[in-house]
Amino acid sequence: MKRIILFISTFLLVLACQEKSPSRKIDSVSIQEFKMDSISIRAIQIITKNKIAYAGSNGHAGLFSDKEKDISSKLKIKYQDSIIPNFRSIAYNGNDYFALSIGNPALLYKISKNTATLVYKEIHQKIFYDSMHFFEDNLHGIAIGDPTENCASIIVTSDGGETWNKIPCTKLPVFEENEAFFAASNTNIKTIGSTVWIASGGKKARVLKSKDYGVTWQIFNTPIIQGNGPQGIYSIDFANKNNGIIIGGDYSKPLENTANKAITNDGGKTWKLIANRQNPNYKSCVQYVPNTNGKEIFAVGKTGISFSNDGGFSWKKISNESYYAIQFLDKNTAWLSGNNKIGKLILK
Repeated sequence: MKRIILFISTFLLVLACQEKSPSRKIDSVSIQEFKMDSISIRAIQIITKNKIAYAGSNGHAGLFSDKEKDISSKLKIKYQDSIIPNFRSIAYNGNDYFALSIGNPALLYKISKNTATLVYKEIHQKIFYDSMHFFEDNLHGIAIGDPTENCASIIVTSDGGETWNKIPCTKLPVFEENEAFFAASNTNIKTIGSTVWIASGGKKARVLKSKDYGVTWQIFNTPIIQGNGPQGIYSIDFANKNNGIIIGGDYSKPLENTANKAITNDGGKTWKLIANRQNPNYKSCVQYVPNTNGKEIFAVGKTGISFSNDGGFSWKKISNESYYAIQFLDKNTAWLSGNNKIGKLILK
């Protein structure tokens, strides 16, 4: 009995220490920058600590490594030798990565061993896909785009990306006219387990949620600025299935900071504004730092990089560098993407 009591006491002490572990104070960061000529890169996917996949403008996609011994690969993709796709979405299933283009036609490529294979095509005057992710099982995947009817354009796969099918509007929430998505950083989708959250903008700024790989859906209102085309949610992340954050603002007024960030603690049903009328201002991407209990958060955009160590209630601008997206490998390592550049951030 004494051993059991001692074990329980030790376990509770360790747990308490973990919960009370102080968040880091970060005043500035150093970013190793790599030039990527003539490529606007809004979508990156970490493959290993030293390698990422990227998809960008002018048909460019590939693998990039910061280690000389690793071989980086580059592709310049064309469709029917005449159409050069612009990619803003990327996803990785553990073996191959996928790049999805914006505009009409929508072209989704599976890239394996430096070869691109078209696995999905959609033709529609209004088609515009914005982001794409695989779920944790690496079999189910989802890509989202602006409405062509009265609902979001959502395609899904259940076989690791070999085949994709579009969900009919009869099975999706109705969108308001001029409600859509932003193809800013490939981060207006977040998946945990079989659950996915998707963030909208424009006429309405709402969060769509499915707990079953996209079979059934709910939609929830948010207090984020909305009503006009460039206003709304640009990025969403969750620390766990209950606690999440959304960020965005007005792309046309990037210095404004009113109603552009909010948090939830009930899985996305309700949202509360944080740091309202305080910086950071417009941001295109927000990400929780792994293994920090939802306390440490980075937000990036054309207005610089900001950091919070208290769950988003207060922020500090730590860099003026402009990046579209950030993705963390672990607590101390992150990759970034921007216009003509890729960055690597190491925290100490």
